[in-house]
Amino acid sequence: VQLVESGGGSVQAGGSLRLTCEGSGGFYSIWCMGWFRQAPGKEREGVAAISTRTGTAYYADSVKGRFTISRDNIKNTVYLQMNSLKPEDAAMYYCAAGPGDCVRLRKEYEYRYWGQGTQVTVS
Repeated sequence: VQLVESGGGSVQAGGSLRLTCEGSGGFYSIWCMGWFRQAPGKEREGVAAISTRTGTAYYADSVKGRFTISRDNIKNTVYLQMNSLKPEDAAMYYCAAGPGDCVRLRKEYEYRYWGQGTQVTVS
C-alpha cells in the first residue's frame, strides 16, 4: 500500500487549503484513514480520521468546525478540507491508513501505512 499526499502550500491566516491523499496497492475493503500533522519541535498529532465503510469522521478539538475529512472509496482517496487556517495549523501533514473500522481518532501506532507528507505554511 502506498499513500501520496498533495495539496499543501503557503496560505495567509484565514485562508483555505485542500489536502489529498491517494492510495494504491492492496487495500482492504474497510479502512480507517487519518490525517496527522507535525510542527517543528512538536510531537505528531492526530487531526482527523474517517471510516471508509461508514464515512463517520472524527476530529481533534483544535480543528473541529474548521477542517473536514472526506473520502472517495472508488478512487481510494481521502481529502482534508482546511478552512479558517491559523498560524498554529502550520505543519507537515501526513496521511495514514490502517485496516479495520474507525471508532474514534486513532493513535499513531494504530495505523499501518504512512505517506511522505505535504507541508502547510500559514502566515
